[in-house]
Amino acid sequence: MKKTERHIVLNAPDVHWNTGNIGRTCIGTDTFLHLIKPLGFSIGDREVKRAGLDYWHKVKLKVWESFEEFTDELNPDVNEISLFTKNGSRSFRQMDISERMFLIFGSETKGLPETILNNYKNRDFHIPITQDIRSLNLSTSVGIALYESLRGFDDSIHGWE
Repeated sequence: MKKTERHIVLNAPDVHWNTGNIGRTCIGTDTFLHLIKPLGFSIGDREVKRAGLDYWHKVKLKVWESFEEFTDELNPDVNEISLFTKNGSRSFRQMDISERMFLIFGSETKGLPETILNNYKNRDFHIPITQDIRSLNLSTSVGIALYESLRGFDDSIHGWE
């Protein structure tokens, strides 16, 4: 079995501590982290580094000027893309799992823009929750989706013990 390749993409994230926590999860799963501008914070912020602890320098991080720049350079196949939104058409458990995947999340306050949702119709997913809350925390949602995308792959592929 080939090694998996995972990419977490945060489009216009607003909250620095979520990004720091997501970065830490990315390190622990050997996952790339992509931040699409505009950012609601500086990635040099003390809080981002603190959320990532002393590991932040190990994050495989790339900051992009736009979503178009990101897709033009990395050229993901439409079947490698999974968009996450609270109104996604299917449960995250119905994601197509492949060796290379791009899990894309919107900002904490605005979600994903309609332009991205329209460009990848039928690639949108949700994580089921009760009606008692508006949404899950972004870093929680990323963790759920990322680990679901790795289910079924041998842990030794990732060097996990």
